[in-house]
Amino acid sequence: MTTMTEASVREFKMPDVGEGLTEAEILKWYVQPGDTVTDGQVVCEVETAKAAVELPIPYDGVVRDLHFPEGTTVDVGTSIIAVDVGGGSASPAAAEQPAAEQPAPAAPAEEPKSAGSGRQPVLVGYGVATSSTRRRPRKGPEVPVQQASPAIQTELNGHGPAAPAAPAPAAPAPVAPAAPAPAGAERPLAKPPVRKLAKDLGVDLTTVVPTGPDGIITREDVHAAVAAAVPAAPEPSGAPAPAPAAAAAPGSYDTARETRIPVKGVRKVTAAAMVGSAFTAPHVTEFVTVDVTRTMKLVEELKADKEFAGLRVNPLLLIAKALLVAIRRNPDVNASWDEAAQEIVVKHYVNLGIAAATPRGLIVPNIKDAHAKTLPQLAESLGELVATARDGKTSPAAMQGGTVTITNVGVFGVDTGTPILNPGESAILAVGAIKPQPWVHKGKVKPRQVTTLALSFDHRLVDGELGSKVLADVAAILEQPKRLITWA
Repeated sequence: MTTMTEASVREFKMPDVGEGLTEAEILKWYVQPGDTVTDGQVVCEVETAKAAVELPIPYDGVVRDLHFPEGTTVDVGTSIIAVDVGGGSASPAAAEQPAAEQPAPAAPAEEPKSAGSGRQPVLVGYGVATSSTRRRPRKGPEVPVQQASPAIQTELNGHGPAAPAAPAPAAPAPVAPAAPAPAGAERPLAKPPVRKLAKDLGVDLTTVVPTGPDGIITREDVHAAVAAAVPAAPEPSGAPAPAPAAAAAPGSYDTARETRIPVKGVRKVTAAAMVGSAFTAPHVTEFVTVDVTRTMKLVEELKADKEFAGLRVNPLLLIAKALLVAIRRNPDVNASWDEAAQEIVVKHYVNLGIAAATPRGLIVPNIKDAHAKTLPQLAESLGELVATARDGKTSPAAMQGGTVTITNVGVFGVDTGTPILNPGESAILAVGAIKPQPWVHKGKVKPRQVTTLALSFDHRLVDGELGSKVLADVAAILEQPKRLITWA
């Protein structure tokens, strides 16, 4: 009876949702144990290094267990949810059982056949589970840990030497009573900041009693281990009591005065991309200040035009169109650098990136084939791009293949800046705040709507003359928007 019950349980593994990414964070569960699910139903939302993605379940059944809580980062291929599929066939169930629990030698022989004939969807890839519902370690290989050797424990768990201020007796410090770990023991579950704290305080995580969900060691558990170790440490006769290790350990910090935020997901990949871009592509930035009063008047006129009914019309729309016209007049600026072939690749299409600040970090989705869109079509695409980014639903595909980018720093009241190129692109245009300024107009000083533009470009692809022409063309169009007609 037990065999039949276990045979009906299917394990759904974390799929690779972003072209070779190795992990994803569970943002939200949409189901709970006991809920009924159907094939294709979205059960959770996860965040990769590129975007937030919803995961559908690939079969019908009843949720038996959620293996990880929200906020946990899980390796691709790790089972995240168990579903009781009830009247399912025994063949897939046999594949789900660990090797030690296979009822007969024939079960492994059927496993390749089941895997080969099963579904292999790209987004929600799943396969044969090789473990029970117990949580697996997130990072690193499983290696034997010998409790009797503190030196080996220190190396395997990534711990540094104990803090100088903490006494170091010859025997391992009795931080918490624990039985010797068997060979093949799992790595203690703890997030990177907690591991760093344990390293700074000289605490061996294998001896810490976890109190967090699913056996995760928390910061409080580490401090509790330190507090338990201090009274047990032997003191030299007549010597003053040592200061608490937490206060004296190098690298420790006051949680009341500092907050540490783990860098992961979109923020992590953005940081790596910006560093790579800044130190790979030789950046040049040029600036121009321009009177955009006529452009602002045109924006108001377009808002009243029936062709733009229901569409979002703002200065960014005309700035984007101005850049597209400038690229048409100077096509060599729309290119990329092929490092392997040592060639410049000129693109005959424009995938226009729009930098968007979201709660999860900066992302740059792009409008595919923006050069071929009419002004109303461009307005519609911009509106959809912004709404999708705001909701955190931007797909990884929407952020790939960009050629040039616009970043509107003016929405934050900033005059301008020196933007860093999106990796693989040739240029990025920063648009500053549009505000009234004294300006010489028709020989007189008058208040006019003025902004400053900044164009950064890759000097391997774009020389000073070409970059200057592009920036000057954008400025000229915004100053006299009728050039959108005459130059098109």
